[in-house]
Amino acid sequence: MRREVKYGLIGGSVALVAGVVGGFTLFGGSDDDKSPQQVTSADAKSGGNAPSVKTGPLSAKEVQATSQDFLNAWQSGDAAKAAALTDSPDAARSALETFSKQAKFSKVTVTPGTPTGDKVPYTVTTQIDYNGTKSPYSYPASATVHRDKSTGKPQITWQPAVLHPGLAKGDELRTGEAEAPPIKAVDRNGVELTPEAHPTLAGILDSLREKYGAKTGGKPGVELFIHRAKTAKPAEQQADKTLKVLSKGTPGTLKTTLDAKLQTAAEKAIKGKKSASAAAVKPSTGEILALANSPAKGFSMATQGSLAPGSTMKIVTSAMFLDKGLTSPGKKHPCPKYFTVGGWKFQNDGKSEIKDGTFAQSFAASCNNAFISLAPKLKDDDLTNEARDVFGIGLNWQTGIPTFDGAVPVQSDAQMAASLIGQGGVRMNPLNVATFAATVHAGSFHQPYIVAPSLDNRTFAKAARGLKPSTQSGLKSLMKLTATSGTAAEAMAGVGGDIGAKTGSAEVDNQKKPNAWFTAYRDDLAAAAVVPASGHGGANAGPVVRSILTAG
Repeated sequence: MRREVKYGLIGGSVALVAGVVGGFTLFGGSDDDKSPQQVTSADAKSGGNAPSVKTGPLSAKEVQATSQDFLNAWQSGDAAKAAALTDSPDAARSALETFSKQAKFSKVTVTPGTPTGDKVPYTVTTQIDYNGTKSPYSYPASATVHRDKSTGKPQITWQPAVLHPGLAKGDELRTGEAEAPPIKAVDRNGVELTPEAHPTLAGILDSLREKYGAKTGGKPGVELFIHRAKTAKPAEQQADKTLKVLSKGTPGTLKTTLDAKLQTAAEKAIKGKKSASAAAVKPSTGEILALANSPAKGFSMATQGSLAPGSTMKIVTSAMFLDKGLTSPGKKHPCPKYFTVGGWKFQNDGKSEIKDGTFAQSFAASCNNAFISLAPKLKDDDLTNEARDVFGIGLNWQTGIPTFDGAVPVQSDAQMAASLIGQGGVRMNPLNVATFAATVHAGSFHQPYIVAPSLDNRTFAKAARGLKPSTQSGLKSLMKLTATSGTAAEAMAGVGGDIGAKTGSAEVDNQKKPNAWFTAYRDDLAAAAVVPASGHGGANAGPVVRSILTAG
């Protein structure tokens, strides 16, 4: 029984689961286009004399003329005129008026490329001039032109990226003394961790510099950097990004809990995958040993992601069942072909079933209705409480970097039943799911962390209680059976030591293939991975986790 059983519903759908100065290169002619596509809006009271409003796709001449006027006004320092050519005049004018002053730009030249449809590319070449230090800087950008529905006139679609492709809403381009000194980040053994050697750590290293640079004894240099807007949710906060160093600062050394060997293994395991992420932790302490994301640069799905974890959630669900005495590994526990909760009829993949099996067999085969069938015996908040009080989910972790710490909302009826198998409103990332396996191995939750708390006197999150000894031993037996003869057996084949694993396949609306999940432990090392839209967990995420476990 090595087949991940698909989540299914019959009769409905439970919600399953984002002034510059200087030279300027102009476009060609700017004659107004005489497009034949016009409509007349007739007003009965005015006798049908309403003005004609042009509709339909923009012509090449319209795109050319509008973008030329906008870029010409921008480079000449006429922020008001440039802003008036956009669909957000107030926001555009404010940004245009402060852009060059904050970035210390002068002698700007904008060289347009060849428009493609409604998109106009251009290259901005400038000189940064800060306190007598001058340095050239160039970057590509683009703008999109669209037709205003009410007037029919072409206008620039305003967004901060029009000024610089790295800017998002609220961000600012600044030149000056860096807000934090550079850091020399090292792993647990003193090996330096650089974005060149570990591209997938680039964003995490930026976050560590921003938070701890001033505590490492370094001195800031002068840089052109993107100052990120503050977010309402700390888990979503992105670190400032250095674009160009004008004068180097003096780095201070920051020791992390990462393991360069495991980090390399994790990065190699996800390399080439369109989208994937992985995390590894030390169960006995909570130390984060590896974090990897593909694509390498940008958002860290491993620590800030929020996805339905699929059947990996059955670790938490099973802990709750065992704590409540609702079942045990060796107890007869059939997995029916169908089961109805809250008016919704759940069905296993391929209408499969396990008629006379034990709970251990259903866990190892990941048979959904073995779990759904116990929903009527639960309170709406039972799973939420188990996840928080035993596995530390949602307790505001203080890891040292921005993290999303998981969510198991209180739900009822069919949604609550779906939560038992990691669907419904449950949301996790690989770091969260790695702690599932880590908690089972250690017997209690240890909050993950990447920098020692002594550096900033932060307080770790603590779960209300550990696993009952009988629950821990039961879970370990379930996960070992899964690793040796269940859905995780192929990925874990030949892996020795004290092992346990769980697969997951989380379905997502309007996505052909489910997100593949896998989590496992081997002695004092636990890891988890997700490979979105790839299929079953054992075949797609399993090899990623195996690579990390065997490297350790």
